[in-house]
Amino acid sequence: MKGMTSQYLLDLFFQHYGKPELMPLIYFAPGRVNLIGEHTDYNGGFVLPCALQYGTYLIIRPIDESVIRLASTNMEFQTEVPLIGNFIRMENHWVNYPLGVIQQFMQQKIQIVGMEMLFTGDIPNNAGLSSSASIEMVTAYALNALTGSNLPMIDLIKLSQKAENQFVGVNCGIMDQFAVGMGVKDHAIFLNCKTLEHKMVPVLLDGISMVVANTNKQRGLADSKYNERVAECQLAVTYLSKLFNVSRLSEISFMQFYKMQDQIPDEVIRRRARHVISENQRVLNAVSCLWNNNILEFGALMNASHESLRDNYEVTGFELDTLVEEAQMIPGVIGSRMTGAGFGGCTVTLVRAEALDRFVEEVGKRYFDKTGLKVDFYTVEVSDGARKINPQSQICTP
Repeated sequence: MKGMTSQYLLDLFFQHYGKPELMPLIYFAPGRVNLIGEHTDYNGGFVLPCALQYGTYLIIRPIDESVIRLASTNMEFQTEVPLIGNFIRMENHWVNYPLGVIQQFMQQKIQIVGMEMLFTGDIPNNAGLSSSASIEMVTAYALNALTGSNLPMIDLIKLSQKAENQFVGVNCGIMDQFAVGMGVKDHAIFLNCKTLEHKMVPVLLDGISMVVANTNKQRGLADSKYNERVAECQLAVTYLSKLFNVSRLSEISFMQFYKMQDQIPDEVIRRRARHVISENQRVLNAVSCLWNNNILEFGALMNASHESLRDNYEVTGFELDTLVEEAQMIPGVIGSRMTGAGFGGCTVTLVRAEALDRFVEEVGKRYFDKTGLKVDFYTVEVSDGARKINPQSQICTP
């Protein structure tokens, strides 16, 4: 969709829904990549995500019918849902994200009218770049504007997370929606997921490219072991709370954990806690690196993060491990790790610009030789969060 214009998006909409007098509006919400701080968000810990230039566009128009029509250029399934009572979760997964958000608005007694909605975007499906939060947040942002609700962004973030927890059935933390909504160009978001305190941290990558590599391994987050990891962390808290008054793993320092880890009798549960608590410290160290523009140390922290996700949290798998291992062998690569929930999805790598072509060629070949899968590479930029698109604008997406 390179060089895509607002007119192109409108034409897509008109091809699907026709062209009555009322013009549709266009909204956008980015995807996100988490630089470091994985599986800490639902433990009330620290994360360091940023919004990307890739994302989801929603072309939307109110109609004089009591139905919601949903379609996507990226997915074959489309549906029409009557505005009567509560929605029912559908087998076709993607529509549950906007339906969950719409239902959250209705539960807040905000009047929803009939709508025609067309989603289109360039976030790779099932890649771990948070296409789900992007769909949720673009829906929430558009509904907020169309209904005149004037809810602050933080409320849109919270209700989008609630939609995914309660309607979709994934016990995600708030990081994804927060990054998608609050993103600022050329900045990462240092977020405390327990208090929602946050700071914008400059990401200065002079002569360094940030590359997201998609394993192209199919995965279903709701059907994966994501919810199992959430339960395992809660069990770790139960054990550790016998010694300290804690409700989340993020409340424990690594030194405290080192002294009290034997309180957890199950070695698997102990390793889950070890990852979360050590990863929390890695985020703090990584923020310090960015403030001091120490990118080499930042890359070392990325490598350590992946090792912990592989060995302690066990959410990587052969494909992700292969991508990271091959990346780290290329001269000029500063750091590489999985990003997102895991079980497939993407890696994020910092690589010197002069080594980029070699990185793509060699890692791509070796990955295919070992897995039989073709990896897709995306050179990403740190971008702004959810917003309305000017009808006259030229939208430059890679």
